[in-house]
Formats: sequence, structure tokens, C-alpha cells
Amino acid sequence: MSVDLPARIQLREAVTPAGGIVEGPRVLREPPQTYAHFRIRPLSRVIGAEVDGVDLREPLTPELREELNRALLDWKVLFFRDQDITSAQQRAFAANWGELETNPFIPKGDDDAVTRFERTAAMPGYENIWHVDVTWRPEPALGSVLRLIEVPPVGGDTMWADMAAAYDNLPADVRARIDGLTAVHDYLPGFDRFSDPALLARWQDRFPPVEHPVVRTHPETGRRTLFVNQAFTTHIVGLDRDESDRLLRYLFLQAHTPEFQVRFSWRPGSVAFWDNRATQHYAVNDYHPHVRIAERVAIAGDRPF
Repeated sequence: MSVDLPARIQLREAVTPAGGIVEGPRVLREPPQTYAHFRIRPLSRVIGAEVDGVDLREPLTPELREELNRALLDWKVLFFRDQDITSAQQRAFAANWGELETNPFIPKGDDDAVTRFERTAAMPGYENIWHVDVTWRPEPALGSVLRLIEVPPVGGDTMWADMAAAYDNLPADVRARIDGLTAVHDYLPGFDRFSDPALLARWQDRFPPVEHPVVRTHPETGRRTLFVNQAFTTHIVGLDRDESDRLLRYLFLQAHTPEFQVRFSWRPGSVAFWDNRATQHYAVNDYHPHVRIAERVAIAGDRPF
């Protein structure tokens, strides 16, 4: 049966807001690749670079810290190979970027600032969803430092998506539609699948749902960044539920675009440092029933605007 043109247009409108399917070349802002204190190897056009020439066991000089911060802003996630560091050295490195935060829903390492992810056959991982860490806080984390302690024989990669590139590539009418909107973020949807209900209930008064802009401005680069995620964003303020759900589904899908992503294969001694204000990430859960153990340190952030 043939479909007339108006019906086809209506179908397209039903699938994406404003018919916002964009094929062809993407708008990609490629960062610089030259730094004075280390070398980098980009892993994609816009996000993710391996850093060579930095020993994370050693304190950072002010000059090295400043240049690593510039590289972090440029590439959004930095990778360090062959780093035989302790939890204390991991914390010391992260502390160069500010106060460290704790997470009440994830088991601790050797102190409150270290969260430990022990994924085994009996306790599989649930981080295989595109998300931004702790957007349920009024001030979500600035960034995180993750190191793998035990790596499965195959699989267990992590992916990151550049959410400034995702925003840049939205159709103009969609950008106009979402600029100025706010959305509600709540820890319950992200943790209720695998957490003790009593633990979740205990923190409801301390961490009520919060509102953040759908599009935030990065406080250091000034770039506009899409700031909703499937794990913690529940609805858009001021829209009816159907419209909110439809728009959020469309915005969540932007992280799935391969041109905005980098995928990192872990080895023993690998460390990743990412800008939580500019990225989403996804822990690929393809290693079950093998063991994957990681420790993460998060750096306290500021209120999105």
C-alpha cells in the first residue's frame, strides 16, 4: 500500500521532534594536539586522548596541573596507561581539582572518598546506561578519576560521549526549543534496580529531586552542553508527561551517536580522568561472569547554569 506524502511527514514528526534526523557530516570541533609537558594520542576526532609522559605517583607542579586541565577541557576525558598507583595516590591526583565527594549508594574503598565497583558473577554491573554521575545532587561532580584494579580477559570497556558536540549537532529548531528549559533529576530511578530499598529511603530527605537546565553552560569553556541523562533525568518542567517523555527520549539518543564517542579498552594500570560537566559515559557489560574491579574518586562540582 502506498503512503501519501502528508502521512509520511506526520510519521517523521512522530519519531523525532521537528523531524530532527540529521544525516551526513557532523559539526566536530577538533581540539589542539600539542602540549608542552606531555604528549597525547587522540582516540577520536573530538573526545578522548591518551596522555604519555605523566607519572601519576608524583605530585603535579602548578604548570603540569594547568596544562592537564587544559587538555581535559580540550578532550573531555584523558587516559593514562601503565600507572601503578595506590588509592591514596589516586585521591591525591584528583584533589588537584578540588574537594573530593562521597557517594552514599556505592560501596566504599579504603576511605569515604573512594567508591569501589566489584563486579562478579554474583554481583553484575548496572552501569551500562548512558549517564552523568550524580546529577541528582544540586552540585553534580566536576569530574572523576577511575582506575581498574582487575580487568576481565575480554570486554569491560567504557565509552564516553561529548555532549557539547551532541548539542552542536541538534537541529536549530530543537536547540531553540530546549534552551531555557529545566529538567528534574532524581537518584531513585538510577539506583532502585539494585540497591537496598531501606538505604534508598534513608536518603530521600537528604537528596530530594533537583532541577537542572536541559542545556548547561560549561563554567570554564563556555560551551553549551546537553545535560539530561537516562539514568537520573525524570521529566522536563512545564511540559505534560507525554511531551516530556518524547522530547527526553530524543535527547537521550544523542549520546548514542558514534561521531561523538570514544571507547576505551582497559588494561591493568589504566586510569581515566573525565570532565563530568561535558560528557556522559557507559560501562559496557559484556564480561559476565568474569570479574571487573574498579575504584573511582569524584571531585565536587558546582551548580549547573
